[in-house]
Amino acid sequence: MTDGLQVTLEFGGGAELLFGNIKKHEVTLPVDDTPWTIRSLLTWMKDNLLKERPELFIQGDTVRPGILVLVNDADWELLGELDYKIESKDTILFISTLHGG
Repeated sequence: MTDGLQVTLEFGGGAELLFGNIKKHEVTLPVDDTPWTIRSLLTWMKDNLLKERPELFIQGDTVRPGILVLVNDADWELLGELDYKIESKDTILFISTLHGG
């Protein structure tokens, strides 16, 4: 039995710059009676991982437009987006498609 939900969070396309310039985070999410969803994960990420300029990653309770989210290499739009229930060993990838110039 583990003390939490083991999840891999990955960042690309410049999104990693907002998370201490670290592309891959192995995290353990605390388990309680409420299942983890992408929505609750984003709040946890904002409070625990996001280092700077949260407005470039989060807008309201979701990711900003221009951030592609993949769960185990599948587009989160196919999985229920914010309501996807995270499972142990999931890999969630956030890729910024926005580029300055």
